Amino acid sequence: MSSPYLIKGVGVLGAEPTDLLIRDGVVAEVGRGLSARGAGVLDAAGLVALPGLVDLHTHLREPGREDAETVESGSRAAALGGYTAVCAMANTSPVADTAGVVEQVWRLGREAGLVDVQPIGAVTVGLAGERLAELGAMADSAARVRIFSDDGFCVADPRLMRRALEYVKAFDGIIAQHAEEPRLTEGAQLHEGEVSTRLGMTGWPAVAEEAIIARDVLLAEHVGSRLHVCHVSTAGSVEVLRHAKARGVRVTAEVTPHHLLLTDELAAGYDPVFKVNPPLRTRADVLALRAALTDGVIDVVATDHAPHAVEDKECEWAYARPGMLGLETALSVVIDVLGDGDASGAGAGRADVARWDLIAERMSRTPARIAGLTGHGRTPAPGVPANLTLVDPTARRVVDPGDLASRSRNTPYAGRELPGRVVATFLHGEPTVLDGKAVK
Repeated sequence: MSSPYLIKGVGVLGAEPTDLLIRDGVVAEVGRGLSARGAGVLDAAGLVALPGLVDLHTHLREPGREDAETVESGSRAAALGGYTAVCAMANTSPVADTAGVVEQVWRLGREAGLVDVQPIGAVTVGLAGERLAELGAMADSAARVRIFSDDGFCVADPRLMRRALEYVKAFDGIIAQHAEEPRLTEGAQLHEGEVSTRLGMTGWPAVAEEAIIARDVLLAEHVGSRLHVCHVSTAGSVEVLRHAKARGVRVTAEVTPHHLLLTDELAAGYDPVFKVNPPLRTRADVLALRAALTDGVIDVVATDHAPHAVEDKECEWAYARPGMLGLETALSVVIDVLGDGDASGAGAGRADVARWDLIAERMSRTPARIAGLTGHGRTPAPGVPANLTLVDPTARRVVDPGDLASRSRNTPYAGRELPGRVVATFLHGEPTVLDGKAVK
């Protein structure tokens, strides 16, 4: 049984200050002037309460690359970033393509106890794109896998992709596609455009992403199954998705924080920290992605948290592995991107409440709904599971890689000032973060 907590004077979604009493893992009471004998008291004046964040796309590296990240270290990074649940991608070693491996990841998450870790199973054996993995066995396992992805690789064979969509339809599962036509990206190092031409490096054309999305929404429509598109990065992809949604295709999509903020111009210095898959795109793409996030064509922000060991990033660009850290900075980036309104704190006005509600929708409620995590993504109210995040919207911080909880340091935001600070995170009524520091 968890200890009671009384959170005083917090603005739920930036609205007028109120008190929250947390007891036995749920929000027991909401109102002003609450009291509770023996409860721990947290003064939350000026803070904003959000439903705990949910990440649909996290790489925790364990098993196999514990030098880059473990389930425990990644979970700690997630909690510090305001997350209460993360979906762990399958490209581990061994690959999470069997019930045994997904159950191992699930149990490691439970042992860490910092966030709820929901494994994602591989679509194909070994991510090789040749034959389907044990989708049914993973769905029936203790981990109850519902999302399957070969992320890092595209399920390029259209017949295999159709079979996967048909298979998971039986239990309302989802295929999450890494949209990249591999024959169009051979040797690609960054976005195909003016910067790649100037640097003399092989470019990755936007159409390599857009063509796979177009194909897969047609397959999903034909089968009547659920498709999720990982890390959308181009304006053209947005238009394909907009058209598919208008036709009623069961497709959802995510965008990463780095694709909302950074552009391919950063590659000009040849710093491999900016090498990522899909690559950073143009300013026009960034603006299209932001608009799509606001209007709902893109459903969620997902981090694609991709930790790498030092030797995999501090090397020549061509030999560096693609990927960036994201869990501890995602909320700050989204606050920055959506920061046109007043960010003065709780009770700032209707525009501010609407902005916090949009953040909650894209970073908590919708990803929880897509992943089927029923105990997450719910705005604090009596009887709701106490998975929540308290944010100081007025704080600003300069990102220091040495301060991050991840075992890796490949953040693209080093030295950049970002708004917002996670002050506290509660998982099932227990604090995992207090005063901006991990509790365990």
